[in-house]
Amino acid sequence: MAEHRTMQRAALLDAARTLLTEGGTDALTFPALAERTGLARSSVYEYFRSRAAVVEELCAVDFPVWAAEVEAAMGAADTAAAKIEAYVRTQLALVGDRRHRAVVAISAGELDSGAREKIRAAHGGLVAMVVEALAALGHAEPRLTAMLLQGVVDAAVRRIELGAAEDPDRITEAAVSMALHGVDPRRS
Repeated sequence: MAEHRTMQRAALLDAARTLLTEGGTDALTFPALAERTGLARSSVYEYFRSRAAVVEELCAVDFPVWAAEVEAAMGAADTAAAKIEAYVRTQLALVGDRRHRAVVAISAGELDSGAREKIRAAHGGLVAMVVEALAALGHAEPRLTAMLLQGVVDAAVRRIELGAAEDPDRITEAAVSMALHGVDPRRS
């Protein structure tokens, strides 16, 4: 019985990822989850009390997986600049990954304060990974710089997600260049 419940919970989370990827937070409804999984709507409520609870669990399950991929890429880099480049490139390379797309859709959504706090904490952990590399490069305010750098990454993610006119590789190269050289084209 417990294994069956675990499988149904996993199916609900997978359906939630698909809904978020296809239609953002507006698409994540209990009737849609029920339809995607073949469960009765009342059964969905047995697993999750609210949309925010679904989102919190998705963040708890998915965010650490792709954050670990970013951390591994940074760990494999041998200089501070290479670590920062890996931080940007890996996040942008994961844009097509459904786990990443779901977390991006969640981050943009209007959710209750508990869910927003969990997302903020998870993002804080990701940003903390780059602070040390920025400090090694001599940034006077590495935490502030890390937050601004994540803003560049988030903007590039949105640009790729929107299917912007530019090729995703060009968006990635522009984000890496901005991360490493700022906006002065003479420094690239």
